[in-house]
Amino acid sequence: MTDPQILHASCITASGRGLLLRGRSGSGKSSLALALMALGAELVADDRVVLACRGDHLVASAPPPLRGLIEARGMGLLQAAWAQEAPVRFVVDLDQTEPDRMPPPRRLALLGHEIPLLYRIENIHFASMLMQLLKAGRYET
Repeated sequence: MTDPQILHASCITASGRGLLLRGRSGSGKSSLALALMALGAELVADDRVVLACRGDHLVASAPPPLRGLIEARGMGLLQAAWAQEAPVRFVVDLDQTEPDRMPPPRRLALLGHEIPLLYRIENIHFASMLMQLLKAGRYET
């Protein structure tokens, strides 16, 4: 069994699917999480995410001191409704910008699990696109 790992990341959940947001400090993880929460997602963790293997799933949760808190840069820490944990179904790397209109499937290995990986999309509808992904998935040919 693999020990839990703490990542510098944020995580939200919608439709029973967790979305892990990773990137360097200041890359927009919390801002994107807030935008997704405004569209109906629920916070799992902000700034630090605990990843653990549970059966066949990679599960994200928040360290106890950070549960229900999210940073709004320039405003401070905000309280939020939060989910105890979520199965991680997708990862967004905010340090990489998607160059392709129809990107190839990418995967990231985390604690022995291969998770679909997406890059940042420079589009004002990025949060809406991610919410639709969480609701219905991605069509793969």
